[in-house]
Amino acid sequence: MASVEFEQVDKTYPNGHRAISDLSLRIEDGELMVFVGPSGCGKSTLLRILAGLEEISAGTIKIGDRVANELSPQQRNIAMVFQDYALYPTMTVRGNLEFPLKMRKLGKEEIRRRVGWAADMLGLGEVMDRLPKQLSGGQRQRVAMGRALVREPTVFLLDEPLSNLDAKLRTQVRAEIGDLQRRTGATMIYVTHDQVEAMTLGQRIAVLDQGRIQQVASPKELYEHPANTFVAGFIGNPPMNLFTAELRKDLDGRLQLMVNGQALPVSPDKHAANLRDGGLSVTAGFRPEAVRLSEDGGAGFPATLVNAEYLGHETLLHFRPGRSGDQPVEAPVWTARLPGLHIFSKGDAVRLTVSPDQIYLFD
Repeated sequence: MASVEFEQVDKTYPNGHRAISDLSLRIEDGELMVFVGPSGCGKSTLLRILAGLEEISAGTIKIGDRVANELSPQQRNIAMVFQDYALYPTMTVRGNLEFPLKMRKLGKEEIRRRVGWAADMLGLGEVMDRLPKQLSGGQRQRVAMGRALVREPTVFLLDEPLSNLDAKLRTQVRAEIGDLQRRTGATMIYVTHDQVEAMTLGQRIAVLDQGRIQQVASPKELYEHPANTFVAGFIGNPPMNLFTAELRKDLDGRLQLMVNGQALPVSPDKHAANLRDGGLSVTAGFRPEAVRLSEDGGAGFPATLVNAEYLGHETLLHFRPGRSGDQPVEAPVWTARLPGLHIFSKGDAVRLTVSPDQIYLFD
């Protein structure tokens, strides 16, 4: 296995579209790195240029200690797994696993050893003589993984490999991929637009938007300390409630946010140093789980319910801050995640609280 390093990598297509912009990142040997972002953010392009299927416009790519810019895909020894599996339909599972090794003209004994090892690793022993059409979606995905494993590549690239599976199977195969990476110690780069896959699989996650890395961090760091509003709004389901507000001090000198006539207390923040006599316009946000129903009728701020979703173990409340009739037309709709079942109706008036230390302020 090997480390991977991008140094100021750019990719601009002939039509002028800049898919990757000045990207620098090091992926350690044996690390499972996840690239996540919306469609068109450049994550699949990044895999293709690493595999040698696309040329970069500027910068340097290193695989281990070697500069890979001029290396062919074969010389890079990288294995890719796609969402469509790309199995040969007329070959058995065994034939699909053997094919890349036969193309490299390896000996029969070596082929038998590698195929047997991959089959044991992935639990394919009982289906080795079946055709792909006789397999379930999860089994086909395992065969695709096995075909990559037998090559003993330096790096695994997985491009949205679970997109064609149903929700239950996605959960199962996702766990299998994570377990496989831990057992093999392989360097894996996993691309997805699904933040659940990113948060559950990645040892580190790189969030991309418009070809630029917005933040690289562990799942916990990414969720608890988003670097900007894009990351804050993209990571989390439901996403963070983001809004524009005025940061100012009350009569006792305590910090508070004013939004649509409501005051939300906040903890001291670096923004406080920028306060002058007046207020400071900021973008603020809080996670839905930071909201609680007020246990004291006078505490918190008034809100009007727009909708409620009952999910059994939790209730999602969609609400506007302020009392009905007093809200401006542009009043935002926020979401609260409450544990357990809470029965409400549209238009109900409630009082809610948000912990001051769970409110984020962004430049």
